[in-house]
Amino acid sequence: MSPKSLLPLALVAALAGSPALSASAAGPRLLAPQFVPVTAAAADQAALLRLAERLRRLEEDGLDPRHYDIPPDGLAASDPQGHQAALLAAAGEALEDLLHGRARRMRGRVDIERDPAAHPLAPWLTELATAAEPAAVIERAATLHPEAPVLRRELARLRAIAAAGGHVPVPADGGTIEPGTTDPRRIPALRARLGVDEPALVAGAAAASPHYDPALVEAVKRFQAAEGLEPDGRVGRLTLAALNRPVEARILQLRVALDMRRGLARPVAERRIEVNVPDYRLRLIEEDGRVSLDMAVIVGRATRQTPVLRTRLTAVMFNPPWGVPQRNAREDLLPRLRRDPRAVMEGGFRIYAVAGGARVEIDPTTVDWHSVSAQRFPYVIRQDPGEANALGRIKFVMPNEEDIFLHDTPDRHLFRRAARAFSSGCIRLEQPMELLEAALWGTPGWDRARASRAIAARSTSSVQLARSIPVRLHYTTVTVEGGNSVRIRPDIYGLDEAYVRAMDAPRQSQRRVAAVDSSVAAVPAAGR
Repeated sequence: MSPKSLLPLALVAALAGSPALSASAAGPRLLAPQFVPVTAAAADQAALLRLAERLRRLEEDGLDPRHYDIPPDGLAASDPQGHQAALLAAAGEALEDLLHGRARRMRGRVDIERDPAAHPLAPWLTELATAAEPAAVIERAATLHPEAPVLRRELARLRAIAAAGGHVPVPADGGTIEPGTTDPRRIPALRARLGVDEPALVAGAAAASPHYDPALVEAVKRFQAAEGLEPDGRVGRLTLAALNRPVEARILQLRVALDMRRGLARPVAERRIEVNVPDYRLRLIEEDGRVSLDMAVIVGRATRQTPVLRTRLTAVMFNPPWGVPQRNAREDLLPRLRRDPRAVMEGGFRIYAVAGGARVEIDPTTVDWHSVSAQRFPYVIRQDPGEANALGRIKFVMPNEEDIFLHDTPDRHLFRRAARAFSSGCIRLEQPMELLEAALWGTPGWDRARASRAIAARSTSSVQLARSIPVRLHYTTVTVEGGNSVRIRPDIYGLDEAYVRAMDAPRQSQRRVAAVDSSVAAVPAAGR
């Protein structure tokens, strides 16, 4: 083929840095092809057909090839210049999505911060247009993120399982399956389900065994550990739900995971706190990337979601009172007041009414709580500091519009649970003293010993941190462990479903889909 070829005008404009790009909801997009002659070291026809074949395999990267108007190979014979131009236009759009993410702007998803300047499109388009093997350019863009190859392998594995009919369901009725039990209906199904990943479990006569034997128990424990469940070998409600989660749901989450990692901005170059909401974990990460603190957390339940946000930890309060948000008062405390107002009062709660423009404390035992409307709740409730206080002994202040903070909790037993979405939106900490010690570092006159004395004083006090710490609450259901193992957590708030809808929307409607679907992330959160 001659080095003089035809390329899309928008592609040429992009190479030259021209503003001849269209703006859409997902960011700048290539315009409809218009052709002008340019000089380029064009690929030969066979290489162009390999490029077309690679574009048809974009599903390996979590993208839908149907979005890219890939021309049929037959066009190469009847109109070689038109075929090349259309193919490069399709490849240019795919390249942009692989570099910067297809769902580029999701309202409310401040946890996904992309930096197109980190991988500027124009040089890649130049290479695509001039490379002898343009398919290799697409492949390199698809694997820029170091976790992409691992995620792609897992995606291919799960798609193979789906093509073969999916996972064998394990009957959920009949209660918990205990180690050592016999169940001719459920044990073979359990063995077959886990045998997809561990073929040795279903080898030979063992496949039909109704006994929950030690080898199968150990396989269940490995599955539970991979799912973030307590690895006790007991197959109860949560383990059954994880076993029976459709493989298609996991495929969806892997597609999102691949796209979320594209074009990300570099992490802030300072010590920072990262809370992964669906993983129920907080990590303190040092400037060099080392994780110096890793703990379990409790996050908001589905009806009171912990929002994704970026803020800074600026202060610590000792023995904090809790000003109960109205939603918590209406939905949580009013039913308790109707049952036993004295028990609520003994829990340190004070009830206030407004009379003559002044706030007046009232005795909750004198109110007919059954006649109080939850829709027009007329009282203000505050909980005194103390052992029963919902915020525990320490509150970590990080200013934000959602009034979300990190805090201690008296409900320590909840950290033993595998799924920990119990709060009203704020983050409860498994190791508050360890985070306190780290946060106070560099604040003159403060250390763990002085903080312990402030807590023991039982009076409310606070300290401004000398060095505020960036805090990022993010929503990442798929993580790569040890560099080669993929862990997929349940999509507890449905944000992955919203994300994939934005990915699969036509370009012209991505603004609407992103705005509507990501509003799931904006469910009001308040309280503790």
